[in-house]
Amino acid sequence: MLREFHGVSYRKCQQILEDHPQMLADIGLKQTPDHNTLCRAFHRLIRAGGVNRMMDLLVRLFRQARLLGLGERPLAMDSTIFEMRHRSPHYDLRCRRMARDRASGKRKTPGKSPGKWGRGVNAARSRQLRRLPKLAVAVACGCHLILAAKVRTGNRSDAPDFGDLLAQASRRAGVKTVVADAGYDSEANHRLAREELGVRSIIPPGIGRPTDKPPSGRWRRHMKNRFARKADKKLYGQRSQSETVHSMIKRNQGTALRARTAERRKKEMLLKVLVHNIALLCDELEDRDRA
Repeated sequence: MLREFHGVSYRKCQQILEDHPQMLADIGLKQTPDHNTLCRAFHRLIRAGGVNRMMDLLVRLFRQARLLGLGERPLAMDSTIFEMRHRSPHYDLRCRRMARDRASGKRKTPGKSPGKWGRGVNAARSRQLRRLPKLAVAVACGCHLILAAKVRTGNRSDAPDFGDLLAQASRRAGVKTVVADAGYDSEANHRLAREELGVRSIIPPGIGRPTDKPPSGRWRRHMKNRFARKADKKLYGQRSQSETVHSMIKRNQGTALRARTAERRKKEMLLKVLVHNIALLCDELEDRDRA
């Protein structure tokens, strides 16, 4: 986690610990571990059981410090995509402009027609979307703590992630209300939240082709009526807290992943979630001691 927070390699993390003996003592180690030991520890830590136990512990620590605040504010869900490799924003912008110009015929490529180039760009973009690493989180709006996380590869629909995220968050904390964007809209998700878990779900009915007809499901019709008269405007506005958490992770830990395989990218995203929660707890306790 120290390596992920500083954004360095295992060898540089080893050097940081050697240069700061007090940091080593605070962690609870008598001697500096080798970089290979750190790598093996990472893969041992980021397992399903290890991540779940650490998140359970962090929720208990937040509850003991009275920082959770789920009784007053809802649970918010959202997902984000990380870059598969480090890229300059300027380089990425130039690539997009050149692809757009070539597709429209403004910039010609010898031996290739604009139509063929456009189809090639779209095919490459589709292949890239199928490989993108994606992180979905359930966030306590009162403290920005991540109560549940799910990682996968590919820019697909968010709706299938709703049940797993809500079940994990409800097990760790008493969730009364959950808010999510239209990507999680599904009659099955509303039934799971309201009828099985006893959680009030607020999701705009935005899935499907726009039509004047009311949605077919009971809860989606209920949502359309409430959103039409802005009955849940204040609660639904809390959904932006999940986007704030994504921004915090990317600003503090970077938007790109260092791993080269899909499985290791998933582990790296889970590590980012744990680092965010631990850093958040440390900041909250430090601010309380200072006050």
